[in-house]
Amino acid sequence: MPVLIGTSGWQYRDWRGSFYPAGLPQARWLEHHASRFRTLEVNNAFYRLPEAKTFFQWAERTPADYVVAVKASRYLTHVKRLKDPAEAVQRFAERASHLGAKLGPVLLQLPPNLALDLHSLEETLRRFPAGWRVAVEVRHPSWLADGTYDLLGRSGAALCLADGPRRRTPVVRTAAWGYVRFHEGRGRPHPCYGERALSTWADTIAATWPAGAEVFAFFNNDGRACAVRDARVFALACRRAGLEPTRTPSAGDVRVVRA
Repeated sequence: MPVLIGTSGWQYRDWRGSFYPAGLPQARWLEHHASRFRTLEVNNAFYRLPEAKTFFQWAERTPADYVVAVKASRYLTHVKRLKDPAEAVQRFAERASHLGAKLGPVLLQLPPNLALDLHSLEETLRRFPAGWRVAVEVRHPSWLADGTYDLLGRSGAALCLADGPRRRTPVVRTAAWGYVRFHEGRGRPHPCYGERALSTWADTIAATWPAGAEVFAFFNNDGRACAVRDARVFALACRRAGLEPTRTPSAGDVRVVRA
């Protein structure tokens, strides 16, 4: 089972010298990331939707096998709150489509104060182009119900499995593919994950999805370069679990900032 392992974003200052060579210009950080990883989640698209030319440039600057997941704009999820989604989804799709074959899943992260609204979610999912993969990260507990899982299953959308000390999504497979986000670990230094936790997650993925399924795993614990370090450790755990992780940095490629 292939597990595509990456990070949520790549432009973090404390990654200079710990992941990015000290003398490497920030304008070349994406190329460096793409040489060590096969996938990336573009997190900043949530705050400001990039222009079409930016998506095209990302595709041009990365290897042929690179896959870019994109977090949908907060205008759709937090401002419009999934209401009247047609225009917002169309604008997002028109721009993100310039990634071409490198476009991976789209992440819809719902606000923590948005309660269950299956009608609006169904209408939103229906507006995405046919064949696009959409993962939904719910944060209000009312969404954790059979109605949500059934809707996602009918739509071919994945329930995003989010992991952190204050919130962990139940392990429910709603699609033939998977999406996992690692927000914050309990290891040292904070916010890194411990090896046992990552091994448990590798075993969980192996037990939840069938052979041949594609699972995306992104580390959002960017502080102190924990995300880069944890991605490497997780890849090792995936291999022990019989999974097929994509490329991650070697031990010599990353130094966790201790203080």
